[in-house]
Amino acid sequence: MEPMPIGEASGDPAGALAPEDELRAQLYHFLARYLAAPPSREALDVAAKMTCDEAEQSDLAKAFRTFTVLAARSEPENVAREYHDLFIGVGRGELLPYGSYYLTGFLHEKPLAKLRGDMGELGIVREADVKEPEDHIAALMDMMAGLITGEFGEPQPLAAQKQFFETHILGWAGHFFADLEGAKTSVLYAALGSIGRQFMGIEETAFSMA
Repeated sequence: MEPMPIGEASGDPAGALAPEDELRAQLYHFLARYLAAPPSREALDVAAKMTCDEAEQSDLAKAFRTFTVLAARSEPENVAREYHDLFIGVGRGELLPYGSYYLTGFLHEKPLAKLRGDMGELGIVREADVKEPEDHIAALMDMMAGLITGEFGEPQPLAAQKQFFETHILGWAGHFFADLEGAKTSVLYAALGSIGRQFMGIEETAFSMA
């Protein structure tokens, strides 16, 4: 898949997004869904039915096709165990999916404080029942989707999307997704890691050309 053209993500009076921005938001939401919690049987069935143009031979398309095959073969309890071993574990999981950890080696550091400040300026409020720090990779994927679609008010202009991505995601998310690809307990999540790594690279390239 070539770098997706990034529009201004500004809705028309009916709130419609440009197709490329709708696709970007869907990809961010997709990643957030699987990174926030292990998928249900229903979610795995939906994933198994996802289609990708067979003529599309990009690395991202191939990763999606691998993911759908694995989703069709996966049982929820096995994926839940995989998720637990990757992100929770006994004491800690194989990976720590937080921006502060990847950027500084410690949790709850300056990157998290910076994120909280920027969230306030953008009108993004943490839900009361969420226990994870805001720099969890799933939360950041959801935030990017929301900036594109206007879930926090109006769709944010390209400049705001780019600034948020470069400040809070660019410096570490690609490394995290690469680690997820290669984690010893990854199976379904190895394919998810490949999707995430490819998508982060596409976003980086597209923003650099904007």
